[in-house]
Order: sequence, then C-alpha cells, then structure tokens
Amino acid sequence: MQTGELGYLKNIEFVFLDRDGVLNRKPAAGKFVTCWQEFELLPGAAEAVATLNRSACKAIVVTNQRGVALGLYSLSELADMHERLQRELAAHGGRLDAIYVCPHNEGQCACRKPLTGLFEQAFRDFPAATAHNSVMIGDSLRDIEAGFRIGMATVLVDEATGSSEELQRARTLATLRVASLAEFVHRYLGPEHPCNSSATLL
Repeated sequence: MQTGELGYLKNIEFVFLDRDGVLNRKPAAGKFVTCWQEFELLPGAAEAVATLNRSACKAIVVTNQRGVALGLYSLSELADMHERLQRELAAHGGRLDAIYVCPHNEGQCACRKPLTGLFEQAFRDFPAATAHNSVMIGDSLRDIEAGFRIGMATVLVDEATGSSEELQRARTLATLRVASLAEFVHRYLGPEHPCNSSATLL
C-alpha cells in the first residue's frame, strides 16, 4: 500500500501504542516482562517516539498487564519500569505523553483490550482526541480489535512468519501492516505529514 492511498493518516494527531511487541521485545508466549532487566527496547523504537514528539502528535501507550493480576509484579514495580522507560526514551529525545495500564485478569474489567476502557479514559484525558484523528499500533489481534471497536485506523506490527488463526484475523482486520513502529513513523508519518511538519527522517 502506498502513502498516497492512506489519506486517512493525514489527520492523525494521537498515536496509540501497545507496549510489548511495539516498543519493547515481546516475551515468549505465556511469559511476562516482570522487571526492567527484562525490558529490551526494539531497534528504532525510541527514535520513532522522538520523531512523534518533534511533531504535534501525542504518543500514548495502552497496555494489558495481566502479570499484575497473576502476582508476578506489582503496580509499583510496573510504574518503576515505566519510569525507567521514560528515562530511556528521554536519552533519545523522546517521551510518552501518557501510559494507560489494564492490570486485570480476563473478564474482570472493561479496560482489558480488546475492550475499549483504556481508550475511553484517554479520550477523557485528551479531549481533542477522537477516533478520526487517532491510530492504534499493536502486534496482536487484541490491539487491532480494540482500535477497530473505537473506530480508529489500526496498524499491525507484523514480524511474525507464522499463520495462526489469531494472526491471520489481525492481518485481515488491520488497516495497515508494517514490520515495526519505526517503519510506520518513517514511511507514513514522515516530514511531509501535517503532524510532522517540524520533524526529519531518522
């Protein structure tokens, strides 16, 4: 798909990001990032966030953190990980404008993606945000379904070579597929984008 075919992206002002698999390396199935020592930023992710920050776009994380409900780490330990993440991004000239977390187990809340509670909270905190000026970037069907339910454009970070049923559904539902956050920002929210009028390619 060529940039010219993506007219809906010209209005993007709010970039919603999943965390694991988009900003940092996703752990193996059934595993969790439980401490900062296990947190590994993906190549180009920090620079991509910094590019967003040099524009008028807001970078907002919406992340399921079921490990809290399972007792693998506490909310305070999670907050420490996110504080360290912000410091790491700052070292590359970037920042996250907000981080919204669902710490619940399945069926315990209205905020665990693919439910939309985290997005609704963000829309309350950022009154200028709407489904039409926002995009959701994630690496799973849950992420894509959540963005789809809100009515926003969705981008699947798809490095997988597998063809599981969930992955195939995510590929079908997503507005766009990219290999990484860095690719999306550089190709589709580059300097020519109204949101990035002051940005330069990394």
